[in-house]
Amino acid sequence: MDHIYHTYDELPLTLRVEDLMPVLGIGRNTAYELVRSGQIRSLRIKNRIRIPKEEVIRFLENKTT
Repeated sequence: MDHIYHTYDELPLTLRVEDLMPVLGIGRNTAYELVRSGQIRSLRIKNRIRIPKEEVIRFLENKTT
């Protein structure tokens, strides 16, 4: 079950792409495209993609301005 975050403080320090989808209200393909294109910066740890909380906040704040 997806966790629903109500505030930035509730976000984990890093998110998986699957965590990003409900936060932004987007599908899997769009989430991976945002990461692949660099619109949302991410880290690769071994073969896993992790998105820093600060990057999600930056993306959201830039989209609302």
